Formats: sequence, C-alpha cells, structure tokens
Amino acid sequence: MDSDMGLSDISRAYRGSGPLAIVLPVLLALLALQPAAAATKKSRQSGATTGEVYRWVDNEGVVHFGDQIPSEYAPIDRQVLNQYGVPLRTEQGAITEEELAAEKKAAAEKKAALVAARRAEVLLSTYLSVEEIEALRDRRMELINGQFSVTRIYLQSLKDRLTQLQAEAGNFKPYSTDPETEPIDGKLARELSDLADSVALYEKALLETRSRQNRVLMAFDADIARFKELKGL
Repeated sequence: MDSDMGLSDISRAYRGSGPLAIVLPVLLALLALQPAAAATKKSRQSGATTGEVYRWVDNEGVVHFGDQIPSEYAPIDRQVLNQYGVPLRTEQGAITEEELAAEKKAAAEKKAALVAARRAEVLLSTYLSVEEIEALRDRRMELINGQFSVTRIYLQSLKDRLTQLQAEAGNFKPYSTDPETEPIDGKLARELSDLADSVALYEKALLETRSRQNRVLMAFDADIARFKELKGL
C-alpha cells in the first residue's frame, strides 16, 4: 500500500453493518496513515483526531469511512470510531440554510409561546375582572393626557414668543429686505435661534406623547381581549 496515501484517499464504501465491515476499513485506513504520521505532527484544522475515523452512511445506504468528511457529505450525521472500530461519539452534520431557517423559526415560535404564557399568567394573577383593567387604563391615560396638555400649552407659548421675536428680527439684516437696515443684534439672534430649537424639541415631545397614548390604549385593549379569552367571557 502506498505510504503517501492519506486516509481520505483510501476511504472505501461498504454495504452492510457487520463487525468486519466496520473494523476492516478502519484498520486499513489507520495502517496507511502510520508512515505519514511522523511527518505530519502539526495540529489539524479539521477532521477526526489522531487514531479516530469517521463513519457515515450516504443517501443510498452506502457506508463510508474517512479521517475527514468530503463537502458533499457534510450535511450527513456521522459516527467517530476509535482504532478498533468502536463508536466514540456521534456528530451532527452541517445544517443547510433551510434547516437553519427552520430552527430559527421554531426558536422564535417557542419564545413567543413562552412570552404568551407568561403574559397570561400575569394577567390572571394581577386582575380579577375586566373592570380592574379598565380602571388602571383610565388612570394611566389620565396621566398621559395631562402631560400632553401641559406640553401643548407650553409649546404654544413658545410659538407665540417665537412669532414676536421673528417680527423684531424682521427689522434687521438678514431678515429685512431694506439694504440700509442694521445687522441683527447678537443677543436677539441667539434668543431667536434658541427659541426655534425649543419649539422643535417640544413639538417632538408632543408627537412622542401622542404616540405613547396610542401604544398604551392598544396594549390595554389587547390585555382586555386576552383576559376575556382566558376567562371565557
């Protein structure tokens, strides 16, 4: 037997599952590796460890042995055998993109089911009736609505002040079209800029509060519907 042949080069396909069908190819493969082992003591990047052999069965039922798994057989599960042909462990084959997507989907569904179960547990342990949920909803909305009203009133006062400053700034360059007008005073320009920034900030806050109102209402509506479902109402 050629001493330069690697284990993957002498890999054979066997049909059947008798002891000889397992041990014989393993022994032949290991014997072929012995002359080359002394020259290749550096660590491997892949494949079974020294003295171990992979055994796998392809889609046609043919048994294969080798120290590495060819790429076309990567998705197939395999056994790792010692030098006596005794199985040491089983390794899962590389999963396909479809299998990976299915695993991710299953994990997401499992997580969603756990979240739903936890939510149901919290609802049943927190509330005794739909009226209790509605009462809490009304209290929450009262607070948010109050915040919305305060923000809206303050925003309007900022806008009114901004209108006044813009009118004053209209008498100076660069806002005035009169070429003989003086440049705007630095203090007025800074106040005008700061006020415009404040208006933009509170307009954003008002939109966020409105969005929060909608989210809270939707969340409570969902809780009420789920509570009724759990209670059979």
